[in-house]
Amino acid sequence: MDTNAYLRSYIMFILVLFLCAGLWFPSSKLNLEGSRPWRISRGSISKSHFPKPSHHLTRTPHHPLDPLTIPEINRVRSILSSYPPFSPAFPAIHSLSLDEPDKLRVLYWKKGDPLPPRRASIVALVHGQTHVLVVGLDSGRVISHAIHAGSGYPVLSTNDILAAAEVTLTDTEFNKSVAARGVELSDVACITPSPGWFRPDEEGRRVIKVQCFSKQGTPNFYMRPIEGLTVTVDLDRREVVKISDTGGGIPVPKGTNTDYRYCPKDRTRRKDPINPISLEQPNGPSFRVEDGHTVKWANWCFHLKADQRAGLVVSRVKVVDPETGRWRSVMYQGMASELFVPYMDPEEGWYFKTYMDAGEFGLGATAMELVALNDCPRNSYYMDGVFVAADGKPFVQANMICVFERHAGEIAWRHAESPLTGFKIREARPKVTLVARMAASVGNYDYIFDWEFQTDGLIRIKVGLSGMLMVKGTPYEHVNQVPDDDPHMTGGLVSENVVGVVHDHYVTFRLDMDVDGPDNSLVRVDLVKEETAPGESPRRSYLRARRRVAKSEDDARIKLKLYEPSEFHLVNPSRTSRLGNPAGYKVVPGSNAASLLDLNDPPQLRSAFTNNQIWVTPYNKSERWAGGLTAYQSKGDDTLAVWSERNRPIENRDIVMWYTLGFHHVPCQEDYPVMPTVSSSFHLKPVNFFESNPILGAAPNLEGDLPVCRAASSF
Repeated sequence: MDTNAYLRSYIMFILVLFLCAGLWFPSSKLNLEGSRPWRISRGSISKSHFPKPSHHLTRTPHHPLDPLTIPEINRVRSILSSYPPFSPAFPAIHSLSLDEPDKLRVLYWKKGDPLPPRRASIVALVHGQTHVLVVGLDSGRVISHAIHAGSGYPVLSTNDILAAAEVTLTDTEFNKSVAARGVELSDVACITPSPGWFRPDEEGRRVIKVQCFSKQGTPNFYMRPIEGLTVTVDLDRREVVKISDTGGGIPVPKGTNTDYRYCPKDRTRRKDPINPISLEQPNGPSFRVEDGHTVKWANWCFHLKADQRAGLVVSRVKVVDPETGRWRSVMYQGMASELFVPYMDPEEGWYFKTYMDAGEFGLGATAMELVALNDCPRNSYYMDGVFVAADGKPFVQANMICVFERHAGEIAWRHAESPLTGFKIREARPKVTLVARMAASVGNYDYIFDWEFQTDGLIRIKVGLSGMLMVKGTPYEHVNQVPDDDPHMTGGLVSENVVGVVHDHYVTFRLDMDVDGPDNSLVRVDLVKEETAPGESPRRSYLRARRRVAKSEDDARIKLKLYEPSEFHLVNPSRTSRLGNPAGYKVVPGSNAASLLDLNDPPQLRSAFTNNQIWVTPYNKSERWAGGLTAYQSKGDDTLAVWSERNRPIENRDIVMWYTLGFHHVPCQEDYPVMPTVSSSFHLKPVNFFESNPILGAAPNLEGDLPVCRAASSF
């Protein structure tokens, strides 16, 4: 491989990594300033507007749960630099974030009180061992230091990805394999899938897979796989362990019609184009963000922040009681804890594609700048993430969260009375909600996370899937060419020589509900069929609601069943309504899917937290990540399923609910070359929490309240 070709290939690889993973490789100067002055837009490098460096350099925390600031991160790095075990060789930092204060201290804290001592939690990798430390910012010293005893490794760093790239692109055998496929080395673009865990000989070695594509003639290189070529790289020894090349007879798919970027000529494809639509707010938004992280809107107040692993985190969620005007607690903290994505192909180049995106790559680390007016509407408020690179220096993930009000023409409540009753009543109220949104681009897929708050006390958590399919090359161009028994067809043709492989997505949410306080219980309300006695009624059957309080974790492992319907209430037994009902919130599932993998399949062992749709565990500060602290190459020995086996008591205690939202995806042609968004959601809905409908006094819209915009006459 000549030097110029290699340099071109390597530079393009770096750009591809930025596009694929949303990871930023900051220089020392940019780390200190905390700004990102460049972005990739429409395939080219261009200037972009970001907050001034002083915006973050001077920021100070105002709330116990505020994320670490740039000055605090720099102080942590300084402390570690002089810490004897890490001096003079500074470790590779894989996680550096706020070590949140004890929950009771946060619950008792009020605005104006001194903040609890600020601490940082660090996960570092040294000589293949995972070190977990807590650093006191006030004391300036390391408070605790332990070596993680479980299996697996921390979240990948950008240094790991760069190392895998360099090792692969300089390997002679790899270059020969690419050339044998007829692909120019300057056209090669590669990604770094995680390897999972499958064999004992993989233990004790931190590896990564590298697979490549041709970007010749298209920015959408994902649709042009170099099928069957997989490189395994040892990340710590910086060497190629294995090259698998099994797809020599499979052509690289063409790049025709794979460019998904907008072009003005696209307007001509639609006979009646849609006019631009925008929610205008002449008086400005109704919400406000105080001290950078506390959001107040209508009857809601909550703390919002970005997290490098979880992405978007909401905390201290409270709602106003319309009867008393008092703030009442709903949730202490909610976040996406893990995202499991298994592909259904057992072949050499595919079997390992069973990703745990939060624990392996980080949802916040892969969340790039949101696109104004498209990702988020006008009058949105944008929030940055302040994260940490492998060298321990801070950088800013700009505009990665947006907050906005949504009015989609929906109805909050209504009733119209028939004139036959003697009443002339038509009452309706418009529904306006508040949304906190983040979009993570984890390689080919884009995940859109919405936390939506309604004035009636309901919280809707929604996940949207878009982006690119992960496709497989095939010699077939038409379904008529495919034999019925071809084991390589683990999906359907979505284009010539392109198979969309069947796969699943599971998002597990950690919901630390504090309904009117931390001591709650799970009540399962089963709808059971009762049969009438002979002669009792013209009816033969009816449904009765039976309530059961879960005593232990065993009682709270729940699989959703269509023909055994139940409701799942989290209640505070000590807070009752005037009628004696305990104040509660219930989880209301939407469309869902369950994993069908064998329970002893290695990917399912690692992701056993998807074995049930609902779990409830006692609150434990260390039980934060459903797939374990070190999910990369883990064996499943530190997951939600393992914690729950202790069968701890959960009645009238501080408990955490875990809910898994699932998707089965059988790709089709409409998913090519970029997928229309498909979404699913679930609700957290008040149940006997309020004395009556909490929005009964909401005012209707009147003609004079709004700008006039009329539809054109129909033909």
